[in-house]
Amino acid sequence: MSSPEIASLSWGHMKVKGCSSSYKDCKVWPGGSRAWDWRETGTDVPSSTVEFVRQRGVELIVLQTEKAITEYNNLVGQGAKVGGIFHSTC
Repeated sequence: MSSPEIASLSWGHMKVKGCSSSYKDCKVWPGGSRAWDWRETGTDVPSSTVEFVRQRGVELIVLQTEKAITEYNNLVGQGAKVGGIFHSTC
């Protein structure tokens, strides 16, 4: 499964290629996407989560949203299996 490209971003609105829904904030991963309700976890990633992921050899990149989407889409274009969490109003 490939990771879906982020098709567009504007203030409060994101589109993911291959998905008929639009999102304010979203999570994407190889094979899918869904809305990110940051009330579930807050907008900060807990340090315990970062450590958990890094211990498993996963590289984390934290960037401002536009830069993060550019980096994410570049990796998708290279065929990398990547995931992301994007907040459209930051």
